Amino acid sequence: MSIEVGQDAPDFTLQNQNREEVTLSGLRGTPVVLVFYPFDFSGVCTAEHCEIRDDYKGWIEQGAEIFGISRDSIFAHQAFKEQESLPYSLLSDMKGEVAQLYGTWNAAVAVAERLTVVIDREGKIAYMTRSGALPEARDHSEVLSHLS
Repeated sequence: MSIEVGQDAPDFTLQNQNREEVTLSGLRGTPVVLVFYPFDFSGVCTAEHCEIRDDYKGWIEQGAEIFGISRDSIFAHQAFKEQESLPYSLLSDMKGEVAQLYGTWNAAVAVAERLTVVIDREGKIAYMTRSGALPEARDHSEVLSHLS
């Protein structure tokens, strides 16, 4: 499946690191940033999450909810979140079903490729950025300008 700016964001429900369910449609009225990534604790993923952590204040000042999404378990997410002091939830997509909805599942290696999606208050995709290749970090410099 492929997604595009302007379309409704595909709805989903996933568990976070605390076993709490998060349903995207339940967040309407709030801008949401979904950060798909391959693995907790890997070098590039850790660097990207630390960058988001360090820029977090600017993102939440715009009212945004941020969620990291990977195929890792809730237990791995809890340890990663604690180790890196991440102030946002990490959602477990162990079968890659949500990554498939967003067109970022790489079946050959069974991971989500790097994709960041900004969803506006009405539930529409406002902005997307992805890395050029799996081991490359993506550029989050424009995310803040698309939060409103």
